[in-house]
Amino acid sequence: MKNKNKKLDVDFIGGQEPLTKEEELLISAFIKSNKEKQKLRTNSKTKENVIIQIHEPA
Repeated sequence: MKNKNKKLDVDFIGGQEPLTKEEELLISAFIKSNKEKQKLRTNSKTKENVIIQIHEPA
């Protein structure tokens, strides 16, 4: 069974007023934390690949 998506007829989602400083800081902190998590994930994968390559019998 397929899900039917409803297309919304809107130009924007949310209010038209600009973000407050608090909201900007929260968004910035969220983006930074996601980047750090992504770096940790890619670093761990890279380390695993290096370890596997080093320990493989030639």
